[in-house]
Amino acid sequence: MDERSTTAWEFTDDRGHLAAAPEPPSRVVAYIQAGASLWDLGIRPVGVFGSYHDGARPDRAKSGALPLDDVAYLGAGAGLGLDDVLAVRPDLVVALTYGGGQVYGIEPDTAKHLEEHVPVVVIDVGQGRTLGGVRERFAELGRSLGLAESPAALMELTRAEGELAALTETATGAARVLALSPGGSGSVHLARPAKWPDLSALTGLGVRTVEPPEGPGANWHTGSWADADELAPDIVLLDARANAAPGAEYGGDAHWAAVAERAVVLPWNPEIPASAAAHAAFFRQLAEALRGRA
Repeated sequence: MDERSTTAWEFTDDRGHLAAAPEPPSRVVAYIQAGASLWDLGIRPVGVFGSYHDGARPDRAKSGALPLDDVAYLGAGAGLGLDDVLAVRPDLVVALTYGGGQVYGIEPDTAKHLEEHVPVVVIDVGQGRTLGGVRERFAELGRSLGLAESPAALMELTRAEGELAALTETATGAARVLALSPGGSGSVHLARPAKWPDLSALTGLGVRTVEPPEGPGANWHTGSWADADELAPDIVLLDARANAAPGAEYGGDAHWAAVAERAVVLPWNPEIPASAAAHAAFFRQLAEALRGRA
């Protein structure tokens, strides 16, 4: 790991709050997606925590390349207490918000009291920011801590974006891509591409992302498996997080069976780490699926 600066440290987060310390922090606790992002930058968190969707164990789908055997999992949602975080002696906590500045995944009282003990940086990963914008904010935080994304990772990202964009200009790239999260035997959540930074990035590269029916859901259309079948996707991005319904609950549905028979099904992590390495892998996975349909 690179040698860190010993000068005073400060960072203004996406709430407009200034976090400061006498020297760059080195013991970081982070929300699991943020922890995976920092790991890709070369920062090993001393602990990670989950959200209200998570349980007593870390969600492997969210954790990216984090070495979970070597990083303490401190709990999730209401099960995450102030003492749990302070027990690992952090000098920085990195959390997320989906807009409005509210800290995601931590009880409001816990978040409030946490800032009385340790600097807290909150990064906005909501629909108001592009995938590249989220990645750059984490890169800025990494640079403030003395680390930067490797030139090789950045070159690979540029290459992956270029390959995917080139594919979408051919007949191979005409495939319709639908992202969804299983709700169970009778329901499915169909993602609205414009509301998800990673899906918006695909659209920006020319991918034919499928728009679900209009309705009250801001990020998702919640409907039946017949809705997914009717959209006739060629590629399905299937939510791989632990809070998505397992295949045993919907595998016998005739409409899902029709979708799975027609489409290439790829695992999808809607909470993708904000790093060049993770984003390049995401674009490569879809490019390979497009080429495989040729």
